Amino acid sequence: MRTGAAAGHTGYFHEAVLYDSPEHLLAVVVPFLLDGVAAGEPTMVSFGERHTALLRSALPPRSGVTFLAGGDVYARPSAAIRSYRQLLADQVAAGATQIRIVGELPPVAFGRSWDWWSRYESAINHAYDDFPLWSMCLYDTRSTPPEVLTDVVRTHPRTATPDGRHLPNEVYTAPEVYLREPRPVAPDPLQRGVPLVELVDPTPAQARAAVHAVATDHVGADEVDDLSVAVSEAVTKALRHGRPPVRFRLWAGDGRVVVTVGDAGTGPTDPYAGLLPARNVACGGLGLWITYQSCDHVAMQRGPDGFTLRLTTGDPNAT
Repeated sequence: MRTGAAAGHTGYFHEAVLYDSPEHLLAVVVPFLLDGVAAGEPTMVSFGERHTALLRSALPPRSGVTFLAGGDVYARPSAAIRSYRQLLADQVAAGATQIRIVGELPPVAFGRSWDWWSRYESAINHAYDDFPLWSMCLYDTRSTPPEVLTDVVRTHPRTATPDGRHLPNEVYTAPEVYLREPRPVAPDPLQRGVPLVELVDPTPAQARAAVHAVATDHVGADEVDDLSVAVSEAVTKALRHGRPPVRFRLWAGDGRVVVTVGDAGTGPTDPYAGLLPARNVACGGLGLWITYQSCDHVAMQRGPDGFTLRLTTGDPNAT
């Protein structure tokens, strides 16, 4: 039996907390957590170091709240979804009828990689709806960019307030709609220069060879291997499902490598592409999901000339 504002709700109860002070944060989060513990529900926190310390100081000793490793969970969107789904499945298997989690994305998510984190916030409305989850996602209105806050209220059905209200967000947009909208993608400064490699209709092997030939001088061996896998999947998908010509471009510098793979087609039709494994695995739908877990940022861009996938290994926010 579910408790609190989510009582009677089936599936995922997803809320944002738009706070403007530590007191505001604690006024929402502490009762949420303590009520969960009192109800015998698995109750968890996934914060960075600063807010973990703040919350620990506000909770009673041996509060019963579990603290997760927030930085590890939010390394990449698809990995976060995979990790949380396993966590939720384990809790339900152990008998949980409601699970409470409060979390926050790391500040680096609000830079050039926000497009894939905004897709994450939208997609989890579907991805976690198999579970009796009630979660709160925290955003500091003093430091979060306005365009990010605009996406937050569109991807969270409700906002929780310090006075105990749970207000519906009237601009909330269902993921099947939101994820199909064109997303603004900030350009990488490396793309202002001439590509170090440019290929037309390459084979996957040629694309992998180009990555190994150039990327080794800029990122570590493991990162080169991961990017090589991602590039191979992207080129294979473009050749099979896109429209010619397929264009491969590679830039490198400042400790990162940026690759674009484009074709004249319209890109994947699945709104959850990359974030969740495709339903029809027999048709090769795992490629983009693998790519999302092999890079530090993946951006999808649609335009009059077709579809382009941009893959970044290294810090996507570096200047």
